Amino acid sequence: MKLGVYNAILHDRPLPEALKVIADLGLTGIELNTGGFLPPVHIPNIDEILESDAARDDFLAQFEGTGVSIAGLNCNGNPLHPNRAIGDAHADDIRRSIRLAQRLGQTRVVTMSGLPGGEPGATHPNWVVNAWNSAALDVLDYQWGVAVPFWQEIDALAGEHGVKVALELHPQNLVFNTFDIRKLVELTGATNVGVEMDASHLFWQQMDPIAVVRELGGLIFQAAAKDVRVNKEAAALYGVLDNRFRRLDPSENRTNLGGDEWANEWPKPAAWDFVALGKGHGVEYWAEWLRALKEVDPDMLVNIEHEDTELGRIEGLQAAAAVLLAADAQVDG
Repeated sequence: MKLGVYNAILHDRPLPEALKVIADLGLTGIELNTGGFLPPVHIPNIDEILESDAARDDFLAQFEGTGVSIAGLNCNGNPLHPNRAIGDAHADDIRRSIRLAQRLGQTRVVTMSGLPGGEPGATHPNWVVNAWNSAALDVLDYQWGVAVPFWQEIDALAGEHGVKVALELHPQNLVFNTFDIRKLVELTGATNVGVEMDASHLFWQQMDPIAVVRELGGLIFQAAAKDVRVNKEAAALYGVLDNRFRRLDPSENRTNLGGDEWANEWPKPAAWDFVALGKGHGVEYWAEWLRALKEVDPDMLVNIEHEDTELGRIEGLQAAAAVLLAADAQVDG
């Protein structure tokens, strides 16, 4: 397997410095953000690379001698957003990332399934959390009707370019569990659309990422190493669907998600938190997770995603890398 880092946490520094950070961690891969919710900081000249062999070769030359190579592209966003100013931009980023992957010799693009509105004319996405009433099933029927033709198009494009598109099973998307990805593949007939196994989003849904890997098997195309810690006292009061988020003021540091949509401040105290590997589950768990992934694909790309707000950028990567490498040693030991 190839162990690396998803580069968003290193967007504060130039690509050569980011590569050195990763090499110093003892890791060998970098998953490059190429659009969607975040700008492609480390590869700003995508359109030029798509057209010019010289531009492509100049970009790839930055990796020579670093010990780090590209380990997939990432353009997480909402390509099905009913506000087409957002949805169309994110959808175009997926198409562009697929073409870019082929240009860079890559075969994996990570993204999300997206989430439409609940009915024609909607302006905001509608996530059906629990479809206990018939109206909710009507919403889902409409949303699947929006999703299927889009993902059929993307699957065909990916196939033409020798690329597999790996969907993060992320809540607030139409596809966020094992049933949903199988439904998408069945309805679309997709052969080049599968899963990015990000364990963190499964943990807080009370799913077992190891069981999911073994259930989905060859539908797992890539993996993200990120942990979750459930905070029992807060979870006992608010549950894992805790919605006590705070809207950030424009004067505060906030992350734009497209159009006039912004990430909110996390609840305090939170029912659960994203944490570095080891703070939610120990080395033994991650070793078994890697073992399951290796059974699916011995060359699986596994990249650390750092979103632990208790740890600095480098501190969090160091903590996660130590656990990931120790787990990998158990797999190979």
